Amino acid sequence: MDRPISKEEFDELIRIKGKVRGVAFKTQAEFLIKQEGEKGLERLEEELRRLDYPFKLREAKSMEFYPIGLVGIVQLIAKRMFGYDEKMMEKMGEFESKVSFIMRLFISHFVSLDRVEKVVPEMWRKYYTVGDLEVTESDKQKRRAVLRLSNFKIHKVHCQDLVGYFTSVLQMVVKSRVNCEETKCVFNGDDYHEFLFKW
Repeated sequence: MDRPISKEEFDELIRIKGKVRGVAFKTQAEFLIKQEGEKGLERLEEELRRLDYPFKLREAKSMEFYPIGLVGIVQLIAKRMFGYDEKMMEKMGEFESKVSFIMRLFISHFVSLDRVEKVVPEMWRKYYTVGDLEVTESDKQKRRAVLRLSNFKIHKVHCQDLVGYFTSVLQMVVKSRVNCEETKCVFNGDDYHEFLFKW
């Protein structure tokens, strides 16, 4: 039987420089339980054990830092094990934004688009130790915004998660349905990720 992820893929991802807060894994676990039940989460964690990386997602300490590549590993295993398509990966990101206490705190204090522009880089650094996130365009009249994410590369599967996450956060701020398109991507040869939002 083919495995969802090879040891070579695992090794490449786990070596990526950078860290992420443990809350990422807690929210991934909640999403997987919601979609696949406890047995689904157990299957995914069994795959991590097979890769000599025994890790229980729910036992991650929310504010401690963990290898950033582990986020991509969990997402890649879930995508292949459960047949998740791009829309499901976006759904995972959307779910993560809604249950993350860091994001709930952020939204409760910074509800205007102008304020969000100023604090986006700082909020990113509270969650990740690598990557530079900035708002490069924000036009309330035209109802559009552009986010640029530089110096950040995990796995293509994580891009769709970010689309869902960013879209959900912006919807909470503008109180309107938001459409998002990743217009530039490092996995397509671009120098950075760029996300265009319209509402």
